[in-house]
Parts: sequence; C-alpha cells; structure tokens
Amino acid sequence: MSLREFWDGQADAWGRFARTTGHDSYHERFNFPAFLTILPAPGRRTLDLGCGEGRVGAELVRLGHSVVGVDSSPAMVAMASERHEALVADACALPFEDGSFDLVVAYMSVMNLDDPEGGVREAARVLTPGGRMCSAIVHPLDSPGFFEGDDFVISGSYFEPDETVWVSDRDGIHVEFWDRGIPLERLARAHEEAGLVLEAIREPRPSPGFVAAHPLAERRLRVPLFFHLRAVKP
Repeated sequence: MSLREFWDGQADAWGRFARTTGHDSYHERFNFPAFLTILPAPGRRTLDLGCGEGRVGAELVRLGHSVVGVDSSPAMVAMASERHEALVADACALPFEDGSFDLVVAYMSVMNLDDPEGGVREAARVLTPGGRMCSAIVHPLDSPGFFEGDDFVISGSYFEPDETVWVSDRDGIHVEFWDRGIPLERLARAHEEAGLVLEAIREPRPSPGFVAAHPLAERRLRVPLFFHLRAVKP
C-alpha cells in the first residue's frame, strides 16, 4: 500500500484527531508554535504541501497568508476546503506554473510522501526566486530508536530506517500513523538537488510549561522529537 492510499483511508479519523481541541497537544503547544518561528512573513501566495484536513492552512490564513493547499487524499481535501482553497494533487506533479508561490509549507508531510525527493523538487519549481520552503518532520534520530524508561535505545538503522506504524487510541479517537524516517543527508540532498539553499535548521525542545503539563516530554529535552528546516530558492 502506498502512503497516499494509507492516509486517504485515515482521513475521517485524522479529521477527528486534528480538529478536537487539545487532543493533539504536541502539535498545538510544542511543534507548531516552534515551526511558526522559522516562517517568513505572509507574502503573495503560500502553498501548503500535504495540507491534510486543513488545520495548518487555517492558522496560516489567520496570520495573513493567502493559502492554497494540496493533498493526494480527496477526503482530506474536502475537509481542508472548508477552511481555505485546496485541491487534490500529486506533490510530485503540482498543477501550478513555475514561480507561483513565494512560500511552500510542508508541515509533517515530506516524510509521508512516496517520493520525498520529487516533492521537494516540485516545491522548488513552483517557488519564485527568493521564495522559501519550510518543512517540519519527525526527527530522523527518532526513527531507529525508542525509549526504555528514560533511556533512549537505538535498535534500528539510522541510514536505512524501518517504516514506523503506531496507533493513537484515546478519548474515543482511534488513528493509525505510518511514517518513513528520512536521514538528514537524504533530506539535505533533496534540497540541494532541487536548487534550494539551506537557511535555517531547528531542533525544538519543549517549554517548561509543556513539560509540566506532559511530564514524559521531559525526555525530549535530551532527545529531539521534531526537526524544522527552512531553505531559499536563489
């Protein structure tokens, strides 16, 4: 099964997961606030690559961005269209002319593309010169390892990570996740080969307030969970 087919089948469950206030606290209070700090100010047009049900695009609209979302899942796009312009499209064959956007946002989506290199290449094509691509992924270090208590144990290969399938099942919301780890060199090379220049790299750590509310997150002060990247098209 492709990642495209998998996530289309998860669309209804993902909509409940993402739209239930407070349910995805790691997104609301940790990952996304940190990601916003690397985004440029709103410009002419912003592409949300792998927009899912639209929660990121909706927040970007609130912040003043003119957003177009794309996702391969018709069910996801139907939900996103309730919040902003969105259309069904293959990330590796975007239906836009060269230089159509000055910002491409790929929030937790590059790792869920069947062809990450193709997606980055297309993002670069539709960027105007001087435009930027900002991405967030699960940190590559997280894929080959796991916590045993407070100890982080590397059990797999960082360079050839196994696919990760895990389940969130709480408060009546059941959602499955299927992620593919991307080593940093592979991610960097994808940008290099697309003609993008790396401009900012961040490994966010949870705030004291977040750790107080979610004590297990204290482990993420030592071992990163997320990785953020900003690149510019010369």
